[in-house]
Amino acid sequence: MIVLASQSASRRAMLEAAGIAFRTQPAHVDERWIESGLAGASPAEVALELARAKALAVSTALAGQLSTAAPGDLVLGSDSLVECGGRRFDKPASREAAAEHLRFFSGKTLNLHSAAALARGGEIVWAEDAVASLHVVTLSDRFIEHYLDAEWPEVAGCVGVFRIEARGVQLFEKIEGDYFTILGMPLLKVQAALRRLGEIEQ
Repeated sequence: MIVLASQSASRRAMLEAAGIAFRTQPAHVDERWIESGLAGASPAEVALELARAKALAVSTALAGQLSTAAPGDLVLGSDSLVECGGRRFDKPASREAAAEHLRFFSGKTLNLHSAAALARGGEIVWAEDAVASLHVVTLSDRFIEHYLDAEWPEVAGCVGVFRIEARGVQLFEKIEGDYFTILGMPLLKVQAALRRLGEIEQ
């Protein structure tokens, strides 16, 4: 069993559907503080650093709890961010911010970066990222309002302001990339790493 350093419903659903045994222990890291020290870093580098920080935070905590947890537990951290038009976007802080994001995305291409990292005993043992490109249709203000009427506040926790498995698919005319990456974690790469580490059968 691995430890998922996240409460993300989509990441939990991916692992459950794949039959990977896990338990959750959310990581408590200051993402904005970490990002502040990454000026000039690429979106992929930022996503990777955040995934590493989450995995390390939980792994280090487990390693220090010798009476209640095995320090050898493998911890999975993951993070996603969106880049569009040279700007990096985080989750919208409000419905108004979500509408602003969508107006900016209109007619452009979103690059969604998803990264994952595995840590054991307070050390990173693997980390990798993936990217998906999503081409947004031209969005009218009327569509954006109706879309948010249906999807808010569910998309408040989603970078890119969409759930691809729900009405978010209406935002796009073309998608290039892995479905799991779009959901928020490069699951195929995670599975390959877990096989190499002997955590799942092959």
